[in-house]
Amino acid sequence: MAKKAKQTHGTQAILALEKAGVPHTVHPYEHDPSNEVGYGLEAAAAIGVAAPQVFKTLMVVVDGKLAVGIVPVDKMLDLKAIASALGGKKAAMADMAAAERATGYVVGGISPLGQKTKHATVLDDSALAYDAVYVSGGRRGLDVGLAPADLVAITSAKTASIARD
Repeated sequence: MAKKAKQTHGTQAILALEKAGVPHTVHPYEHDPSNEVGYGLEAAAAIGVAAPQVFKTLMVVVDGKLAVGIVPVDKMLDLKAIASALGGKKAAMADMAAAERATGYVVGGISPLGQKTKHATVLDDSALAYDAVYVSGGRRGLDVGLAPADLVAITSAKTASIARD
């Protein structure tokens, strides 16, 4: 009996893109656990894309409910701005363990796509300036590229200015 070929990129994020018929590109790279620049900046350098075009997925708690903020890897999430974009009063970063449980991904590989539970999502509006943006593909060392409009559609995201320097 032949062994089944190992599926190298079949993460929930990629499966969600495939199921929805969303055109995308897959960008695996060798993740360096000792990197000191952070997961997002490591990804940008590894796949050869400018940092403002690569986006990180951050889990936050807005008025007691988990939500997703997607911002360029070279920026920080503005907690007041994401709370406002979601009609809330107060936002805080989610506990890492809670983020992992709610998404089904590990920190450093949390994707806005294919999460275990659908969460209110806000994409920084700077993404709309690009033909393609890159987000985690669901594990460390894997990014996917897709059109910002497709990212908005598949995550039911709002767009707003939620990033800061």
